[in-house]
Amino acid sequence: MFFLFMESVPNLTGFTLLMPAVSVGNVGQLAIDLIISMLNMSKIGYLYTDCLVPIVGNNPYATGEENSIELSINAEVYSLSSRKLMALQLRPIFIKYKTKPVCERLLSWVKGTSCARVIVLSSSHSYQRNDLQLRSPPFRYLLTPPMQKNVQNKMKSLNWEEMEKSPCIHEINGSEFCIRIPRGGITKALCDENCSKDIQMAVLLKFFSETDNIPTALGLVEYLNEWLQVIKPHSEDPTAPSLR
Repeated sequence: MFFLFMESVPNLTGFTLLMPAVSVGNVGQLAIDLIISMLNMSKIGYLYTDCLVPIVGNNPYATGEENSIELSINAEVYSLSSRKLMALQLRPIFIKYKTKPVCERLLSWVKGTSCARVIVLSSSHSYQRNDLQLRSPPFRYLLTPPMQKNVQNKMKSLNWEEMEKSPCIHEINGSEFCIRIPRGGITKALCDENCSKDIQMAVLLKFFSETDNIPTALGLVEYLNEWLQVIKPHSEDPTAPSLR
């Protein structure tokens, strides 16, 4: 259930929603944190669901004493109307055996907002890459059928590589091939559940080793920015924040 921090319901029609998968290294969450803070996005509400571990903490985006006492909870929604951008930050892990319910509820909420598309930022264990993935850049994307029709040519122009299928069970010769995202959290479950929702969704992920996850999150934001240009280069806007 979505609760607003304002009296009137904002019009989110046509917005792009960014959200993390709670995956290895918390890379997607760190990337969303970076985007929210750099773009100074406004908190407009929060999601309540019993599928998430409840948490509360200090305002992670505090800029001074006046907002340092604000509290932050487990699933908050931010927006930037000038760029038709919305961000859902999920901070805790999901309660065991509730992956399917949380995906259903998230996508039902997305459907209700009338946003144009959803982009999930995720990560996957790098040590389970195949030979081809080891010899290529560490980024991959996935598109649901409704999204594929609109952006496949754009992805090709960026020379991005789509997530490859691999044997569903490594130890068995002749196993069927499928999309595997080890330690990717709800990434694959979201894509699978979306088949019945017909929502435009893309997944952007980076293969991650258990090291410093901050540069990895920064790299994922740069990867997203190649496509959406949510953070303008200084040459175009000297007042814009810089990723480096």
